[in-house]
Amino acid sequence: MIAKLLLDKKREGKTLGSAEIREFVEGFTRGEIPDYQMAAMAMAICCRGMNERETADLTDAMKNSGRSLTWDVITADKHSTGGVGDKLSLIIQPLAAACGVYVPSLTGRGLGLTGGTADKLETIPGYNASLSLDDFQRVVKETGVSMTVQTSEITPADKKLYALRDVTGTVASIPLIVGSILSKKLAEGAETLIFDVKCGSGTFMKTKEEALQLAKALVGGAKAAGRKSAALVTDMSSPLGRAIGNANEVEEAIEILSGKSFDPKVTELCIELAALMVSKSLDLSLEAARLLCQDKLNDMSAYKRFLEMVNAQGGDLGKFEALLKTKTYKFTIQAMRSGFVGAIDAEKIARAAFMLGAGRAEAGDEIDPLAGVDLAVKRGDRVSVGSPLATLKTSRGPSGLEAAAAEALKAFKIESAIASGDIELILERVE
Repeated sequence: MIAKLLLDKKREGKTLGSAEIREFVEGFTRGEIPDYQMAAMAMAICCRGMNERETADLTDAMKNSGRSLTWDVITADKHSTGGVGDKLSLIIQPLAAACGVYVPSLTGRGLGLTGGTADKLETIPGYNASLSLDDFQRVVKETGVSMTVQTSEITPADKKLYALRDVTGTVASIPLIVGSILSKKLAEGAETLIFDVKCGSGTFMKTKEEALQLAKALVGGAKAAGRKSAALVTDMSSPLGRAIGNANEVEEAIEILSGKSFDPKVTELCIELAALMVSKSLDLSLEAARLLCQDKLNDMSAYKRFLEMVNAQGGDLGKFEALLKTKTYKFTIQAMRSGFVGAIDAEKIARAAFMLGAGRAEAGDEIDPLAGVDLAVKRGDRVSVGSPLATLKTSRGPSGLEAAAAEALKAFKIESAIASGDIELILERVE
């Protein structure tokens, strides 16, 4: 196969054959096709697109580049396209497990403004988010749930390709996004796949139309591969919950799981996504699944599953509580006028957290586990001059606090009158 001919073909907007896609991916995985040619192919796909069959072939080729898992229990997983303050997986995965579904969840690390579930969990001292596949399967069987990162055994083609996409401006391509997400999720072996496709300033799908297109592509691809699937398009114009960072997001998730705090928006979305997993996995009505999920959250069964998973993966919550008491440098931003909080821009809050050390600019960068933003208000809250809006914190020193605070302050829109009606959280359902 001559790679250049296929590059020319896709650059001209022509359709690639199944065998051509498979051989290109296999050649890239083996190192026979150099990175620059794969980067060129990614750009051609980004500009010219792929039809459904091509996208399915790309997904299948990347899945088959490594090992695929099989299970003898009922399995499901949830994937989010990423958002600001999105600690939902820490709640949803144990919640679904408490309802009787086994949840093998390969998760990711954060890059840029996008937070990673693995980074959050690794703020728990001792937690191993890099399990071998054998240990991953063991923990799932023992506790009902495991969250760990993709290993070199799973979709190595995707791992190589994603590194190129990140540096060549080809991340925001629906065929490439679908191929990357689905190849990993299909390889992990979950029978039911639920997608939370974020929409708004705090994610890469800025409009409902873009997010809906991605949701339909993910669900269609999962179903074509023989999996049960559904998706929700959800609002990410403002952060989820109060905490944006890593350790503080874990703390908030634990408080919700243990009943120490309640956030109606976070809880609503967790119940809805977990109920989709349970409904499709156990053949229950969606309403029955919602009630079951609510019961398992209320009686702390989900919290117990979370504790079992953390313990099985080496985490020490006693040391985590001590970590939270470590000295940090803080800066509280205050309202400059009286009125109502009309908006909290998720992207600006994420940028402030990133500036404090909560994210990484490159894959090898270290994050500050304690860096982040804690919101003091929600949309619709009334504030007066001097009212606290948010507290920024970092353990790296005070030098960057004022610049981050200036960025965070831009996120808050204070209006003279409260906007009528509640913010719609779930924008669309795709099944």
